[in-house]
Amino acid sequence: MLLFVSCARAEPTEIAWMRVDRDDGLRLSAQVRFQLAPVIEDALSKGIPMVFVAEALVLRDRWYWYDKEVATATRYMRLTHQPLTRRWRLQVSSSALVGQGGAALGQTFDTQEEALAAVQRISSWRIASEDEIEPDGRHYVTLRFRLDVSQLPRPFQIGVVGQPEWSIAASRTVRVGPEGAR
Repeated sequence: MLLFVSCARAEPTEIAWMRVDRDDGLRLSAQVRFQLAPVIEDALSKGIPMVFVAEALVLRDRWYWYDKEVATATRYMRLTHQPLTRRWRLQVSSSALVGQGGAALGQTFDTQEEALAAVQRISSWRIASEDEIEPDGRHYVTLRFRLDVSQLPRPFQIGVVGQPEWSIAASRTVRVGPEGAR
């Protein structure tokens, strides 16, 4: 019986693959793998939105000092379930999704699996412009992905502290060589 309970634990969050291309700057593509804990699925089914944050940090290698921060980009993804219509809604924005204000790209899905697949897939996200990247410089990109519990309703924020079920976070770094180097 104990063996069954230990096998029922959720897989850890990971960035399964990540690629950075030089195309009018830097474009990031990645696949994040995670499973929602039952408490998160329960909160979502009751209409409580979950906000996922992807942060990309571009640094330039410097041998004589600390690496120089060249660019940062942030993507906020708010996933909500609409119980009356039984549809899932995903809003994506480059600024924090507080309340109902701000500009965001919205998309609806029929199933939770489809909505989560869209959250877990980052495709050709422009994280740095061409003028921020030196053609002959060596850069590296760090991607951090997490569930932002600070954007949950206040009663949930208090109950979430110290509970591992609410911890969805992963990080990965890749090097980007000079332009023309493959």
